[in-house]
Amino acid sequence: MIRKLLPILGITFVDIIGFSMLLPVLPYFVTHFGASAFVVGLLTSTFSLCGLIAGPIWGNLSDRVGRKSILIISQVGATIGWALLAFAPNIFIVFIARVIEGVSGGNIGITQAYVADLVEPKQRARAFGLIMATFSAAMVFGPSGGGLLYTKFGFAAPFLAAAALQMLTLVLTIVLLPESRSKRSADEPSVGMRDIVATFSKPHLRPLLAQRLALSLGQYAWYGVIALYLNYQLGYQLATSTYIFSGFAILNVLINIGIVGRVSSRFGNRAMSNAGFVTLMGAFALAPFVHNFTLLAVSMVGFALGGAFAQTGVTALISTAAGEHEQGTVLSVGSSLDSFSGVVSPLISTGMLTRFGSPTATVASFFFAGVASVLGFAAARKHNDTLHQPAVVVEEHALEA
Repeated sequence: MIRKLLPILGITFVDIIGFSMLLPVLPYFVTHFGASAFVVGLLTSTFSLCGLIAGPIWGNLSDRVGRKSILIISQVGATIGWALLAFAPNIFIVFIARVIEGVSGGNIGITQAYVADLVEPKQRARAFGLIMATFSAAMVFGPSGGGLLYTKFGFAAPFLAAAALQMLTLVLTIVLLPESRSKRSADEPSVGMRDIVATFSKPHLRPLLAQRLALSLGQYAWYGVIALYLNYQLGYQLATSTYIFSGFAILNVLINIGIVGRVSSRFGNRAMSNAGFVTLMGAFALAPFVHNFTLLAVSMVGFALGGAFAQTGVTALISTAAGEHEQGTVLSVGSSLDSFSGVVSPLISTGMLTRFGSPTATVASFFFAGVASVLGFAAARKHNDTLHQPAVVVEEHALEA
């Protein structure tokens, strides 16, 4: 399986290194134009909003015309967006560049659909875990590389490097990546734009997407406040926080490569995701009481383990529930929920921290993880009940397994 996935894993690794190089630099770039911290947040929300709108459209198109061509189009747009940032003379052009990159960057769902095309449903949790490990591995190197380039050569250097890496992924995609989506047969149902909205109304997908939304809201609330939390709660400055983030990324790599696939194979994706929700709740509940590195390390292990189990498990469940002809549409709709959460959740968690202090930074995350947990255990109970009924619908059983 790994051999089949190597091209897409390699391309994703290079792509995310380029993307993550900008994370520590972009806020400083925005404020050097004289813009306020609020504008930094507005820029982030604009990017997420573009991904929210564009992601499902790209995914739907990939179901209709193939994954590779849509990946190529998105990479061209992302290259233009990063290059435009390098030469942006004012904040207006910065926003234009981020809109272009946000619209072009909605390809996470397509990547997941590409993987789903190549592996059997029972192997998808392991495959999605490898994709998450690739993301995390790239996050170890990208931010530090971007910071180093900015320190030595100024703002333009990391943006040009990101554009060059995007160009490299474009070349690699054209040369190395085979099309995973075979030509649609005459009897295969077509997938149109209306199916994007219809995804939310399908009974077998709606509860899973609700779980994905609750999970995303909780995680993005934490991502949006973690740097402030480390500063307020423990007094950590930027340099120390960077080390914490790198350590967290390495831990994610190890968990997704070494543990997720085995747990999924032994216990199933539903049980794994439910264990992830509970673990996340425990980590979020511990956060207000963290006052030293030891407890921080314990909570970070909980975040990494819970997030890997929950996110990979739910994604695998969604992929299994979706038809083979609609993987791009459904998985991109799921990814768009991440974009929605990126717009909404940080406002909640940072607002709680600002008004009530750092111990309340994870209250929203705990609540949303709890909602996801309730939904997960309700689905597990419903599935178990069907096993004891005669003449149950086998298809529903298979979708929830």
